[in-house]
Amino acid sequence: MSDSEWPLWEVFVQEKQGAPHEHAGSLHAPDSEMALQNARDVYARRERLLSIWVVESRHITATTPSDDGPFFEPGNDKAYRHPQFYKVPRGIK
Repeated sequence: MSDSEWPLWEVFVQEKQGAPHEHAGSLHAPDSEMALQNARDVYARRERLLSIWVVESRHITATTPSDDGPFFEPGNDKAYRHPQFYKVPRGIK
């Protein structure tokens, strides 16, 4: 089995307590355990990390560039989503 036949995994790392997990990169691995070990070797070798997540790319559902338009419309029929009713306190410019 060549590396290109292994599934692609996305790697997310957390640098410190309370910080969000951020996408660090991608790698190929045969299973989740190997993906975690490879992610540790690649992304944690220069700095200490608090946590690493790996998720197989095929399990991620994402938008496509063709979704631009109605999918991302702000929903103008929902006035409560807009800050138009917020009053700026005195002293703030």
